[in-house]
Amino acid sequence: MKLYPIETGNLKLDGGAMFGVVPKVLWSKVYPADENNLANWAMRCLLVVDGDRKVLIDNGIGHKQDEKWLSHYYLNGDDTLEGSLKKAGYTKDDITDVILTHMHFDHCGGSVEGDETSGYRLAFPNATYWTSKQQYNWAVNPNRREKASFLKENILPIEESGHLKLIDTEGEYIPNITFKLYSGHTDGQVIPHINVNGKTVVFMADLMPSSAHIPMPWIMSYDTRPLLTLKDRERFYKEALENNYILFFEHDIFNEAGTLKDTPKGARIDRTGKLKSFL
Repeated sequence: MKLYPIETGNLKLDGGAMFGVVPKVLWSKVYPADENNLANWAMRCLLVVDGDRKVLIDNGIGHKQDEKWLSHYYLNGDDTLEGSLKKAGYTKDDITDVILTHMHFDHCGGSVEGDETSGYRLAFPNATYWTSKQQYNWAVNPNRREKASFLKENILPIEESGHLKLIDTEGEYIPNITFKLYSGHTDGQVIPHINVNGKTVVFMADLMPSSAHIPMPWIMSYDTRPLLTLKDRERFYKEALENNYILFFEHDIFNEAGTLKDTPKGARIDRTGKLKSFL
């Protein structure tokens, strides 16, 4: 098995929104913001190559939205989904499976491309798209708080293609990749646990968007049920510490991966670095 971090570019989001009730005087020490209070975040995906399976976990924001919409997120960086796949030696046609941790636009926007004749087409035409039934139902019937994050053009074409596969319980649906479900950020978020060479790499998605979010109360304002996030994090930290999980961060622009340690103040970051340094 080989794992390839797939960088798809960066976006800027309000630092206060990303750290919720934590005062700026605290979070700005570990994750800086600019004069407009915007912090820069990665949209880092992961390609898992295991035999004939080429599994892509999340796929960034895509590029089918108009310039005005994209301008709200101050996209930056030279990396693209296509370019990063090419660097790893693959194309979109090679992907056999796409795991969508959840269907917010910065995680699934690359799933679907614009098509001048038919409107939209799958970006990965040979892939099965996986997400949870809970998340899909949540996304197509959005609450008012999350509605702006669920774009129908990112979601409905996947179901219409017949390539969508929904799961509703935790399990190993792809060999060596276990799907676990967490619902504090959004309902039914899929957190893939990857078994590689006897170690477990966890794609953190928005359960823990960066290493700066590891302290228990450091929860995003975007989370729909922060008290449930606290409960789910407690469950996750216990497993991570007991099993020496390697955490892969989707949004941390500074740190690709890391491990946890137990301290009198609770779980904290132990070591950070490139994913390959942990394997």
